[in-house]
Amino acid sequence: MKPFAYHQPDQIPDAAKLLTSIEDSKLVAGGMTLIPTLKQRLASPVALVDLSKLGSLKGITDDGATITIGAMTPHAVVAASELVQTKIPGLAALASMIGDPAVRSRGTIGGSVANNDPAADYPAGVLGLGAIIVTSTREIAADKFFLGLFETALEPGEIITAIRFPVPLKAGYSKFKAPASRYALVGVFVAKFADGVRVAVTGAGPGVFRVPPMEVALSENFDPSAIAAIKIDNDGLTSDIHAEADYRAHLVTVMAKRAVDAALS
Repeated sequence: MKPFAYHQPDQIPDAAKLLTSIEDSKLVAGGMTLIPTLKQRLASPVALVDLSKLGSLKGITDDGATITIGAMTPHAVVAASELVQTKIPGLAALASMIGDPAVRSRGTIGGSVANNDPAADYPAGVLGLGAIIVTSTREIAADKFFLGLFETALEPGEIITAIRFPVPLKAGYSKFKAPASRYALVGVFVAKFADGVRVAVTGAGPGVFRVPPMEVALSENFDPSAIAAIKIDNDGLTSDIHAEADYRAHLVTVMAKRAVDAALS
């Protein structure tokens, strides 16, 4: 690990100013991705801007039709929240599946979403629920936020402050995980709303994506049988040491059916 300057602001504007004024600086939330990257010398930022003193970015609030989760809220807190378990149990279940207890205790929802790892769990929940990403300067719809491999719509100096989730009628998540990392080889989040169904997939390709044919079928009949015959094209899906693209394509349908089962139960 190479030397770097360390800053720990207690106000969001101060954090944003540091981020824009110091070239090649990085934000650190829980550090679950950044710290290992630094240790392996895959990144060498000049400075780290630690968000841990920004208490306003932590917590979960009930806004009636929506639930707002602060960006610095750890996965374990989301998983254990009675509010989330009651209003969006699928999201609480997703949070409980992330990594191991150490990762869930340190990792944050904002850090995961900003990093946009192609095998991370939260992007599927955020896109599947059609959430709004609230930043230090604006609000971004999930459909416009995730742009590709580790790429998002965040501008330089822009910081995620919260994520606002609409409360669905039903929602469920299922994933086939890599045994060591517990990242998703394929994870599928399904959410049913009064105006239709959203299906979001993580782990299968270079970024999270929706599956319109499944959304149409489930909007007509919210049952696993409605999507059992839907085949996913493996073109553009990931092939690596863990699984080939055609296997991931098969898993999308399997995990989607299980996600619907979870939502119904």
